[in-house]
Amino acid sequence: MGLHVVLFEPEIPANTGNIGRLCLATGTTLHLIHPLGFSTDDKMVRRAGLDYWEHVDVREYHSIKALYQTYPEGNFYYIENFGAKYYTDFDFSPVETDQFFVFGKESTGIPRELLEGKADKCLRVHMNDQVRSLNLSNTTSIIIYEALRQQGFPDLH
Repeated sequence: MGLHVVLFEPEIPANTGNIGRLCLATGTTLHLIHPLGFSTDDKMVRRAGLDYWEHVDVREYHSIKALYQTYPEGNFYYIENFGAKYYTDFDFSPVETDQFFVFGKESTGIPRELLEGKADKCLRVHMNDQVRSLNLSNTTSIIIYEALRQQGFPDLH
């Protein structure tokens, strides 16, 4: 089963372009939850994704509910700076279901109401108290590469 990056209402096209390039390089599917703060035709997305954007497996949804309906058996993790557990506390080795890593919009993160009842799936990245959060594309890279490391980097060289 595959790895999936979910961007909930992303606002910055360069972040989405960089994450798209990461997804292509790692065989990860990119899911975009509307509304987006830009058009995927935006030159910043294309520039950040260089000439790769057309090859990225990108799927768009009008709501996160539509994503949940499409993948009812998916295993969803929510990446937030207030998560109670660290991403290193989880086993992402190959499982029988798709694994989705949900990242919130750059300005406000994932809405708290979306996380109700999901505290055990809220993950955070280690950092000190001098910053509020890491850049979205950096955080995405950390999480995806940890999952891939645990899986033995399948199909990557």
